[in-house]
Amino acid sequence: MKSFKCSARHGYAVEISPFFPNRLACATSQYYGIAGCGTLLVLEQREPDILLLNSLDWNDGLFDVTWSESNEHVAVTGGGDGSLQIWDTANPRGPLRVLKGHTQEVYAVDWSQTRGENLLVSGSWDHTARVWDPESCQSVATLQGHEGVLYSTVWSPHIPACFASTSGDGMLRVWDVKAGSCQLAIPAHKAEILSCDWCKYDQSIVVTGAIDCSLCVWDVRSAGQPVAQLLGHSYAVRRVKFSPFYKTVLASCSYDFTVRFWDYSRSPALLDTVEHHSEFVCGLDFNLHIPNQVVDCSWDETVKIYTPPCLAALQTGTS
Repeated sequence: MKSFKCSARHGYAVEISPFFPNRLACATSQYYGIAGCGTLLVLEQREPDILLLNSLDWNDGLFDVTWSESNEHVAVTGGGDGSLQIWDTANPRGPLRVLKGHTQEVYAVDWSQTRGENLLVSGSWDHTARVWDPESCQSVATLQGHEGVLYSTVWSPHIPACFASTSGDGMLRVWDVKAGSCQLAIPAHKAEILSCDWCKYDQSIVVTGAIDCSLCVWDVRSAGQPVAQLLGHSYAVRRVKFSPFYKTVLASCSYDFTVRFWDYSRSPALLDTVEHHSEFVCGLDFNLHIPNQVVDCSWDETVKIYTPPCLAALQTGTS
C-alpha cells in the first residue's frame, strides 16, 4: 500500500487519470469543507511512494473532481461557491476557466465517456443538474426535478447524452439530455442518496449508496425493486463505484471509516472490508489501467493506493 499525507486538507474525491495509469487528482477542502479554501492535488505513484506533482488552490472548498476525456492535462472540480473550475494540471497558476451558473455548492462533476461526446455534468445543492460544453464553457442544459440537494451526477458509459443523479430526496433519476427531461425516477431509498454509479458491462444496471447504510443495485428496465441490497456498513455510504474489470463487483466507502468490496451476484455479497482510515472515507476510484488497483481518500488527510486481496483472488480464480 502507498500513502500520501494531505497536510491540513481533508479529502473529498479522488480520480485516476484515463491517460496516465500512475496519475491521480484529489479534491480537498480545509476544515472538513465547512470553511476555508480548497486544493486540487495532482499526484503520481512511483516506487515506493506517492509524489505531489502540483497543488492548485481555490478560494472555497472543492468537493468533486473529474478528468477530461479529451486532454490529458485537464481536470475539472466542483466548488463550494457554486462554480466549476477547469484546470491545466501541469500549470501552477489559477484555473483556465471558471463556469458559473449554480447558486449553491457543486457536489458532483463528471466528464462524459461515450464516443463523440464532449460534455460535463454537474450536480448542486441548488437542486439542479447542469450540462456544460467544456469547449465553449457554456451551460447547454439545466435539468430540474429533484426535490433535494444533488449529491451525485454520473454519465452512462454506454448511452450518449444520458446520466444518472441522486439526491437528498431519496430518488435515483435517469436523464436524457437531448430530450431535456427525466426519463426515469426511482424511489431508491427512504433516505438521502449520496452516490450512484453505472455498471461498466451492462447499460441497464446502476448502484446507489445512501445514508441508511445500504447499497441497492437497480435494473432500470424493471425498477420495481432492487436486484440486490447490500448491507454491512454501519454509517452512511459516501461513494459507490463499479469495477472496470468484473461485471458484478463494486466498491463502497463510508462514514464508518471503511471501504468495502462486494460481488452482488454472490451470497454473501461482501468480499472484504478494508479498515485503514481514521475518519470519513469520501473518495474512491478503480484504476482503469492496472487491474484491481484502488485509490481512496479520507477526512484523515490521507490518500491511499492499494490492491485488495479479495480482488487479487478473483483475478487468479482462487476466490
